[in-house]
Amino acid sequence: MSTSRLVRQKIWDKLVRVARPDTRFHLNFAEVIPDFEGAELAIARIEALPSYQQSRLAFVTPDNSLVELRRKMIAAGKPFVVSTYNILRGFRLMQPGAVPEGQERFAAWLDGIEHFGKPVTLEEISRLGRFDFMATGASAVSSDGIRFGKGHGFFDLEWGMFTDIGLADDATPVIAAVHDVQVVEEKLPASETDIIVDLIATPSRLIEIDRHARRPRGIKWQLISPDLIAATPPLKELARMRGIA
Repeated sequence: MSTSRLVRQKIWDKLVRVARPDTRFHLNFAEVIPDFEGAELAIARIEALPSYQQSRLAFVTPDNSLVELRRKMIAAGKPFVVSTYNILRGFRLMQPGAVPEGQERFAAWLDGIEHFGKPVTLEEISRLGRFDFMATGASAVSSDGIRFGKGHGFFDLEWGMFTDIGLADDATPVIAAVHDVQVVEEKLPASETDIIVDLIATPSRLIEIDRHARRPRGIKWQLISPDLIAATPPLKELARMRGIA
């Protein structure tokens, strides 16, 4: 079994005790990054960051652990881009004023994102400007900032697409919101596709990562199957832009 699979399984065994079940996937952590007890405290730590307070545009993953962050951003009128589940229907833009007062929590969930969010292409996102920060959930994060997702690589793809078109780069703050049990205290070696985060927000603390290694840039097309490109609208769009498909 690979190191990443071992790390995930070790954390999932602990996460089941503090996770909030998903309405569709219950506690199947291979299919969903769950909300968790104390998530509101972790999100409050993100809310206090200058990159959040000064944000004009951000990217937030659709993970359940970030529902409260999306709710707060909607209530504060902060625009952000969010991916649909597994990027199968591309990206949505949550714009100020798009959500009626009182509907912020529903709009922060996946179904609400689909209902209130405006579908946007990569080209349309590129015209909005750079991301001031990116927030993601995780299955686990090591103490040196290596993020492990569900194992499908969707955040790696999103990062690759956004860095390819200049929306993010090595200087973009990347923040992971996780429960304390999801922090792996030992340091782990990073692979060429691993995204190293700058900050880890948990219910009990904010961990700043002293990041030395550079993050990957762009899409590693040789690692992606034609079927995945065909099934992922933004990847298909980027492949056309780059003359790959």
